[in-house]
Amino acid sequence: MMNEDMIEYAKNLTLLYVEDNQDAREMTSIILEDFFGEVILGVDGVDGFQKFQQHSIDLVITDINMPNMNGIEMCEKIREIDNDIPLIVLSAHNEDTYFMQSIQIGINGYILKPIDIEQLTNLINRVVQNQKYAKEAKENFFLLEEYKEAVDQSSIVSKTNQKGIITHVNDAFCEISGYTREELIGKNHNIVRHPDNPKSIFEDMWHTIRDKKQIWKGVVRNRAKNGKSYYVNSLVMPVLDLNGNVLEYISLRHDITEIMHPLKQLLNAIKNFQKPILIYMKLDKFEMLEDFYDNETVEDIEKHALMHLQKQFAEIYEFDKIYQLGNGEFALLIDYERYFIDAESFIKQLKNIQAMIKEDKISLENIEYDISILISLVYEKEKILESAKLGIKKILQSKKDFLIANNLATIEQQKAKKNMQMVKTIKNAIENSKIVSYFQPIIDNKTKQIVKYESLVRLIDEDDKVLSPFFFLDTAKKSNYYLKITNIILEHSFTILKNCTSDISINLSALDIEQKSMRYKIFALLEKYKEDANRVVFELLEDEAINDFEIIKEFITDVKKYGVKIAIDDFGAGYSNFERLLQYQPDILKIDGCLIRDIETSSYSLSVVKSIVTFAKEQNLQTIAEFIENESIFKIVKELGVDYSQGYYFGKPEPLH
Repeated sequence: MMNEDMIEYAKNLTLLYVEDNQDAREMTSIILEDFFGEVILGVDGVDGFQKFQQHSIDLVITDINMPNMNGIEMCEKIREIDNDIPLIVLSAHNEDTYFMQSIQIGINGYILKPIDIEQLTNLINRVVQNQKYAKEAKENFFLLEEYKEAVDQSSIVSKTNQKGIITHVNDAFCEISGYTREELIGKNHNIVRHPDNPKSIFEDMWHTIRDKKQIWKGVVRNRAKNGKSYYVNSLVMPVLDLNGNVLEYISLRHDITEIMHPLKQLLNAIKNFQKPILIYMKLDKFEMLEDFYDNETVEDIEKHALMHLQKQFAEIYEFDKIYQLGNGEFALLIDYERYFIDAESFIKQLKNIQAMIKEDKISLENIEYDISILISLVYEKEKILESAKLGIKKILQSKKDFLIANNLATIEQQKAKKNMQMVKTIKNAIENSKIVSYFQPIIDNKTKQIVKYESLVRLIDEDDKVLSPFFFLDTAKKSNYYLKITNIILEHSFTILKNCTSDISINLSALDIEQKSMRYKIFALLEKYKEDANRVVFELLEDEAINDFEIIKEFITDVKKYGVKIAIDDFGAGYSNFERLLQYQPDILKIDGCLIRDIETSSYSLSVVKSIVTFAKEQNLQTIAEFIENESIFKIVKELGVDYSQGYYFGKPEPLH
């Protein structure tokens, strides 16, 4: 909260608040009017800059992502006019580009949306306080010694000689840097500067304070004795004698580390570790919390969860902090060399901590919440944070609670590279007519004669190698080529239909049927080949997510008017259920291949197939057994009463001419 002095001081200030979202602008301006004497509103960067030129502004708060001119660009133009005015950035973004730009411009505060009122209040308090002290320091420079005690209580202070050698530091400097006065006096300021700072910052600083003999202000990243990074908003001024010669330099700083986004802090901390262990955590079922409670309650739960995590981990490890990253996620960094004896022991210890945390409870006013965390562990530094995040993603998909995520990011990157190569292969195949149809025979079990063919897609790659759908179809679905492939196969299948006397079975997925353009294509082909349409079988693939059952049911009804038969593919496994049968009213059940493949040795498979055949006969449905690989399997399915067989025993998929 702001103290009374700052409240009184702020009431004399004029604030420029720039936000393009009308609702956000109106709501936030109501809050800001409680702090400042006058609040001037801008609707975008251009409007904000014009208002800045038209009025006497003491402080600027701006959004980043705005039309006409974004907030960063506006701040740059303001800095060209006034290098001292405090600038605070509000943004839904946390990209490195904006972050680094804001540091280079000299942004005084950086806070992410949605706006936390307490955090905003504290930030305004700090910025107003910084402005106040900076102004006092500048206006009363020759009275600095008289105010030294007051400045020491509110700033991180140091003095250096003309060469930049430290001659004085206050207690705050020693506290934040971790060095004693004896370790600092006589040393260059480089002792606390982080090596990742751009050289241009200090070139500009020395040019300003030594050559131009003016005050320099900017944000500097420093490194404490223990290696921890911290950020300071710095004001460096030359102390001049009566002739205008530099006697020494004095620096006033304010710690702004806490207003930096925790993710940025985590990234910086990772860089500082020679060999880190990253323990990345997420509150289990956090999305349910967000659905059930309001934002304030969820934030309260996260805050209390953080305290429990700190307590449990602090009993085993020494660490700087646990980073609260939002969305129920937390991260902890510890030193590999110190704590990692062997993988088995470390993982066992970590799982014990995870189990102890599960016994903790958060008790709020009307809520009792059991803490349960998911852990993604990474102890190999390559892409450590990316791997940890992917680990959490995989945990959520697998419904586990612990995963070693070493090198996941590299593996995913390699997969992405392969996917891109496959996309190129698919594109080339489409352009060069190398998406082809192979047809596998389906025989009547009574006569052993071929009565149907299943149309199966194949891709011929650049090396003339024939690829089955396993190698390219998933990639095609993630790109724009899947529907093109389906179109090609439909054309091939109907052309073959016209030139043979057998039924042609064509696979269709929910993704195919739900596309309006694809339904139009199918009905156009049925109309074109109307005389032969009664020999078409559409096999509905059940391993697809269906968004609209009504579209599928309507499609089935309409194609059956042409005499088309409907088969349920892979029945007996996956998504197959009898409710689906009632909705689809199929003519044929294709028994899942995994049941047929094991039917010789698995009593379970045998029992399931018997049940399917019995049900099919009662409902007057035909059955097809896939994966008939040998005569023994064929005899079993024939004895069970299966109507048709398909598999390598009778023929592999091949082109039909």
